Amino acid sequence: MGTTTLIGAEGGREDPYLPNGNAPYATLTPRLTDHVVQVATRALPPLWSLLGLRTAAGALRHYLRGTGRPYRLDARALLALPVVRTAVDTQLARWRAEAASLGPGSYAADSGWRGVTITRSGSADLWLALRGVQYRLTGTVDVPEHAGPATITYRFHVHKTWNFDRGETEYGIPFTPFARLHETGLAREFEAVGELDGLVDAG
Repeated sequence: MGTTTLIGAEGGREDPYLPNGNAPYATLTPRLTDHVVQVATRALPPLWSLLGLRTAAGALRHYLRGTGRPYRLDARALLALPVVRTAVDTQLARWRAEAASLGPGSYAADSGWRGVTITRSGSADLWLALRGVQYRLTGTVDVPEHAGPATITYRFHVHKTWNFDRGETEYGIPFTPFARLHETGLAREFEAVGELDGLVDAG
């Protein structure tokens, strides 16, 4: 029984950093319109909460608080999304096939960071909150000595660089005024993270 690192990270990115064209935090002087946008945006989290969009409300509220501290995501809710679950199951199947070809043993596995797009039809709340997320699987694949499926014990990590990208739009709404809140110090971008440990897939 040996231990080998799988080639599972092939095609994954080294880290979840996603660059954008925004100016650094608090490097621009706020204008009157920036303060108006800030005040108007503060009305959205209570409204979204009333509509049941709690993740979206919490993330936007965190942005407006301007602390820049990491924000905890509900990794279990993300893993339950069909688009994420399908991507994860596909990765686990690859690990299982690769480990089986190596024979009995215990093999470390790492998917590397991979992106998945969240659609409005999958979850209006998570779509509004994130629109997409980076995920990474790390774990161990145990191939038995005798015939039978491999058992995979793994951890599911999620990451999102939460911001508004200057120049982008969604449903005709420009993101630049919201990006300026970070650029002028009236809000602050942050890292949204979450994880689930001790997950088991027995094939």
